[in-house]
Amino acid sequence: MTNFLVLLTFLLSLALFLNFQLAQSQSSFHHSNKIFNVFDYGAIGDGNSDDTKAFKNAWEDTCNYIGSNSTMHIPQGRTFLLQPIEFRGPCKSKNIVFSIRGNLTAPEGPDQWKCNGDRCHQWIEFAHINGLYIDGHGQGTLDGKGPKWWSIDCKKHKQGVIISHSSNVHISNIMVKDSPNFQLSLEDSTLVFAKQLTIIADGDSPNTDGMHIQRSQNVIVYNSNISTGDDCISIGDGSRDISISEISCGPGHGISIGSLGRNGEKGTVENVLVRNCTFRKTDNGVRIKTWQTNAVEIKNVLYNHIHGTSIRKPFVKLLCSKSVPCTGIFMSNINIQDEEEEEEMEYHHKSRHDDHPPAECINVRGFSNGVVKPKLACLVSRRH
Repeated sequence: MTNFLVLLTFLLSLALFLNFQLAQSQSSFHHSNKIFNVFDYGAIGDGNSDDTKAFKNAWEDTCNYIGSNSTMHIPQGRTFLLQPIEFRGPCKSKNIVFSIRGNLTAPEGPDQWKCNGDRCHQWIEFAHINGLYIDGHGQGTLDGKGPKWWSIDCKKHKQGVIISHSSNVHISNIMVKDSPNFQLSLEDSTLVFAKQLTIIADGDSPNTDGMHIQRSQNVIVYNSNISTGDDCISIGDGSRDISISEISCGPGHGISIGSLGRNGEKGTVENVLVRNCTFRKTDNGVRIKTWQTNAVEIKNVLYNHIHGTSIRKPFVKLLCSKSVPCTGIFMSNINIQDEEEEEEMEYHHKSRHDDHPPAECINVRGFSNGVVKPKLACLVSRRH
């Protein structure tokens, strides 16, 4: 229990620190902020003309501005067509604001993407930036135009938006929709604060994880709505000190750690807090997925106040390696119910037959407290 209190204290302290840092930075923006408008670089914004070059040129000046703060401004009421593009640092300004009041759209389908050789694995990437603020002001949309990708081989799908090798990153008030593959990915980054996001794709869209966190640390994601065809949030190897809260998830595959250890690959995830989340007609609820290998370690994961409905059993699925069990797993106040059974009970219909258990728990060591539905036999109850 001591480990969980330490974890919770750390993550809450991190949230307070990031909020303070955001407030300090926003205060400084009012005093010293150079704005670079994409229209000044030749952007058209009609949704059909290629605005990639204008955005590249605007970014170059934004990133190289010598001052406290610089803003790349994307005006509202217009749609900007972008080919695969990288916004790359390091930058000279202390804080870089990517202000999206308009709409960004990818090419209509795979045959219209213009790729530079093999270096085309995603639509938009922000890389090697310290002090990045992506703000949609409740207006900005990033549309990956995924539907034409979803009908072809999944191995060819491109990712949507990636934040990589960056630190002190703040993402807020944007909509990311219909990416060909993962919608928003955090890779090799630290001190990332994401809030008030809307991430959507069709419930049948393949591999469209809403947010994927990989090899990143000190990440806070909260107060967001995610409806997609795969995991609402997935946490990959090399990630630690992650806080996920106030997430509305569904449709989708819930919130997952893994899968880890495929083909004997090493993987470690530790210090994860998932709390105050709601599932709505998800395919699954909470999952930990590892392959049977001694190269994977998952420890110190706390689930608290998770509720909602799922359409497929098991609703909670914790599958860990026999050689290296998951340790320090704690669940408190969990209530995930069968969506169809809930509807059938409401309308007095007979429940459907389903042989699958509501929960699976293999090679897991930890505790439960309070109400935990479905019940997990592998967790030691500490109900008071």
